Amino acid sequence: MQTAPTPAPITTEQWQATQAAMRAIAQSHMQRQASMVEIKADGSWVTEVDLAVQTAVQQHLAKQFPKIGFLGEEMSIPAQEQAWARCLAGEQRLWVVDPLDGTSNFRAGFPVFSLTLALLERGRVVAGMVYDPVRDELFHARRGAGAYLNHHALNLSTQPELPLARCLATVDFKRLPKPLACRLASEAPFGSQRSIGSVALDWCWLAAGRIQVYVHGKQKPWDYAAGQLIAFEAGAASAHLEGLRDAPDQPLHLAPRSAVAAISENLMAQWLAVLAH
Repeated sequence: MQTAPTPAPITTEQWQATQAAMRAIAQSHMQRQASMVEIKADGSWVTEVDLAVQTAVQQHLAKQFPKIGFLGEEMSIPAQEQAWARCLAGEQRLWVVDPLDGTSNFRAGFPVFSLTLALLERGRVVAGMVYDPVRDELFHARRGAGAYLNHHALNLSTQPELPLARCLATVDFKRLPKPLACRLASEAPFGSQRSIGSVALDWCWLAAGRIQVYVHGKQKPWDYAAGQLIAFEAGAASAHLEGLRDAPDQPLHLAPRSAVAAISENLMAQWLAVLAH
């Protein structure tokens, strides 16, 4: 049986042009307040801005990369599953998009949200970007080529090695198992805790060294695909809550997953030990 040919990778020039296009789309649509807000079947919010950004992103990518598939958060589940299956089979690469990560923040006027875009090949992330329009911060990476914030390289090996007890942690209590959430709240093993409401920016702020450890109970590929690659390329370590370690070249799954991360292997070992206690 003959294997389907792998599409050619996008060039550096195409990647830079795509970054510029995503920045322009986000700036165009995310400067206004949402007027239409609905609750989806899974209980999360969606606004007309989510839908408008996804449409604009899809139209741009379809024009520039007609042979690459598209999966957006606001697509139907059958359409998502079909696009994912084609990517895993090697029939086509796949753009995975969260048009507005942090919709609850956006609708409330809390200025932490982002547009996130990842390129997958056979389920593996080969490139990713996360754009924060409020701070005009574009985090981006390609596998094996390092991570960047705008034009500045991100390198976590230059960060000071803090003990867990002095670290700043991002903890999403809402989606953690209740016993673990209660234990972390009542017997905090870290120095201080935040929860910013955007999974993509959680990963990027870890990559930038703004936080040192991270735990989240449930996130989907469009939430984390780009941000996790950026964190990996900056030197972070990643795992599932159950302790299963991640690797940059392993395929993702469409199903939701938990996430644990730290800015160094040493800190990751401490963090996983505490979470497993």
